[in-house]
Amino acid sequence: MPEALKKLITSISYLPWIGEKSASKLAFFMLQANSWYIDTLSKDIQNIKENITFCNSCHALCDIWKEKCSICNNSSRDSTIIAVVEEYLDMMTIEESWSFWWVYHVLWWAVSPINWVFVWDLNFWSLIQKINNSDTNVELILATNPNIEWEATASYLLEEITRQKLKHKTTITRLSRWLSSGYIEYADNMTLTNALKERKEI
Repeated sequence: MPEALKKLITSISYLPWIGEKSASKLAFFMLQANSWYIDTLSKDIQNIKENITFCNSCHALCDIWKEKCSICNNSSRDSTIIAVVEEYLDMMTIEESWSFWWVYHVLWWAVSPINWVFVWDLNFWSLIQKINNSDTNVELILATNPNIEWEATASYLLEEITRQKLKHKTTITRLSRWLSSGYIEYADNMTLTNALKERKEI
């Protein structure tokens, strides 16, 4: 096998959920694809590193020339309800239901010392600042995956809100029941919508 093809297969196999066989199929597809497609794909990959940044408010992804994402820039959104999610994909999954008009806060990680992810690696402090700066009560919806890491993350958030003396300004809720898929990004719209609508205060 040519060295260039071997290197491509190796690079593709680093992608999540892509095994060696799938990597080989994708590499051979690219080898046989026309040059225009390969050039476009290469540019698109480079563009996501050069032209995407994080929203200054919620830490979601947005175009590099914008300070805030389209959700945070939408004045019709209810800023007193903040859905706290782990990843951008979780936020997009909730948005696809077209059922809610709140705002979000993307932490990007869950506390997991075994994976060398600690509290200071998460976007905690800007969330606390939002609560502190709010003139009204803020509802935090813990729209999170049901696992040990998120239990630890939620516990820390509750402790920090108490420590900062912000409990009187904060209502904290979570999904009414665990999702059958175990992850928000894989949940069907109806199950996720009902779990959010029937959320419980903690």
